[in-house]
Amino acid sequence: MNSKSNLKISFLTWNIYQGFNIAPLLAASPEQIPAAVTQIFKQFLATNFPVRAKAIAEAIASEKPDLIGLQEAVRVELIIPTFRTVTYDFIEILLEALEEKGLNYEVAAQNSNFSTQLPDNNGNLVRFLDRDAILIRKDKDLKVIRRQEANFQTNLIIPVGGQLFTILRGWSSIDVKKDRQVFRMINTHLEPGSEAIRNAQATEILQGPANTNFPVVITGDLNAIPNSSTYNLFINAGFQDTWNRVGKGPGFTAVQNPDLLNAVSLLNQRIDYILFKNGWEPIEAELVGESQGDRTKTGLWPSDHAGVSAKLNYNHHHGESRDESGN
Repeated sequence: MNSKSNLKISFLTWNIYQGFNIAPLLAASPEQIPAAVTQIFKQFLATNFPVRAKAIAEAIASEKPDLIGLQEAVRVELIIPTFRTVTYDFIEILLEALEEKGLNYEVAAQNSNFSTQLPDNNGNLVRFLDRDAILIRKDKDLKVIRRQEANFQTNLIIPVGGQLFTILRGWSSIDVKKDRQVFRMINTHLEPGSEAIRNAQATEILQGPANTNFPVVITGDLNAIPNSSTYNLFINAGFQDTWNRVGKGPGFTAVQNPDLLNAVSLLNQRIDYILFKNGWEPIEAELVGESQGDRTKTGLWPSDHAGVSAKLNYNHHHGESRDESGN
């Protein structure tokens, strides 16, 4: 005999900002690269992720999501040959800040993307690794039964100081079991610099992890406004936009100034999403990190993006079997 029950799951997506603008590097000749790296690293220090992480954790604590999709969860290392390597691991720093708020999360999946190592003009090396990650609440009886982590086949290639750099991006997904029901969460950060490449990356997701019969949620910075070609690829594939369904107001999520010190919010476009398909019903959606009260004591916005939080409900019948394609 089948019995029916409700599965309520809360999600949050947030591009937590790598902390610097790469524009000086893109404009640099080969001999100017060390000076550009120094300039960028100074901005990275000034946007102070350890301080911002506390503000991000405060905002997350107001929602207490079951699952979090992070973008730009980078690791930056300052390699000082005469001293030691100083590491800024955004995921570790944020997990500690969340723990201080009494919230225990762990990494459920993580994709490593673009990486590079360049000299500054102080005799040091700066190593950079871009990552996206899915965090899961430890105390919510959510069991990860499968994880997938991959890079896109199609990526932007840019010239830097006479060399070509592939800006590698990707996605990760987890299959989560709770109350005998399995659902899939996919997290990604699509290319901002090329619509054609962004659409190719969206298509890879739709033909890959999103091609499933499971209830599925996509979180991410899609770098695409509503009704853009990228956005419509997801909508035409049957995904619904949580904010369109239950959000209030325009839901702008991007972007603050690179130094995070703009006096008033500059958020004026919506490019961060929680999308769903296959039986979910959205309950509510909120922005986080978008108001003046969310800023650090030193005046920094928590990120150049606001985050999006949502609660979704799934009605399912115990005893039903779901055909799964293997994706």
